Amino acid sequence: MDLNELRESGHQMFRRDLLQNKVIVITGGGTGLGRAVGERYLQLGAKLAIASRREEVLQTAAQEMTKDGGEVFYKTCDVRDPIQVAELFDAIYAHYGKVDILVNNAAGNFISPTERLSVRAVDAILNIVLHGTFYATLELGKRWIDQKQSGTMLNIVTNYASSGAGSGFVVPSAVAKAGVLSLTRSLAVEWAKYGIRQVAIAPGMFPTEGAWSRLVPSAQIGERLMNRVPLHRTGTMSELANLAAFLVSDEAGYINGEVVTIDGGEWLQGAGEFNELSTLNPEDWDQLSAMMRKK
Repeated sequence: MDLNELRESGHQMFRRDLLQNKVIVITGGGTGLGRAVGERYLQLGAKLAIASRREEVLQTAAQEMTKDGGEVFYKTCDVRDPIQVAELFDAIYAHYGKVDILVNNAAGNFISPTERLSVRAVDAILNIVLHGTFYATLELGKRWIDQKQSGTMLNIVTNYASSGAGSGFVVPSAVAKAGVLSLTRSLAVEWAKYGIRQVAIAPGMFPTEGAWSRLVPSAQIGERLMNRVPLHRTGTMSELANLAAFLVSDEAGYINGEVVTIDGGEWLQGAGEFNELSTLNPEDWDQLSAMMRKK
């Protein structure tokens, strides 16, 4: 078995009943990272509710995700609208009777020089990522507190948010994800007394069909980004899904307010002043050593 096969069979590292009968809501759960995480949750015994703006995507995803068993409830929801968010949870409670875990995954992003952005473009990202995450968190959090129910919320941020460095050319996303990270840490303290736990994942390069085309539109950009990753590869969906499964499980019950970065060391590459010297070959180093001995 090669490394890729081993990573793709990663669900075997967990007990099959790790998430048995947990009702998990995933926003943006019909495609990309959200769907991959949802599929792992199903394998571990969870019951899913997925939401996004496009019903046909949700319907197809639910059918494909349950072909080997499991239960997936779906409902359209634009997380930018707090009324639709409330209706989403009304429907999920009517179907399942409870919610145990929320994964705030719905997002939007694209690359652009900031000075070229319109106000509408800025709002499009802030409203989905920051407001949408806050709306879903607040709606469910109020219900849990009223019902005296414990629960876990997992937020998907970014490595440039978790490092605190931000990033040019995706500034609305950097601002919004930093806000989501602050929400995670703030509520980890405030809502801990209710038994509500907050965790976050900061992914690096995980190619998905939709987001990847907007962030890495050319092979040249892809190669430059890849050279920033010390492991010199992108992440696999299985690696991300396994982390997401552990963090929402009862086995991670003492992890609260933490963000786990999974990016192959990418953000560390940019953090060290001399890390770019990794591109030098042995001959380059021989020449530099000879120059330094002459000083």
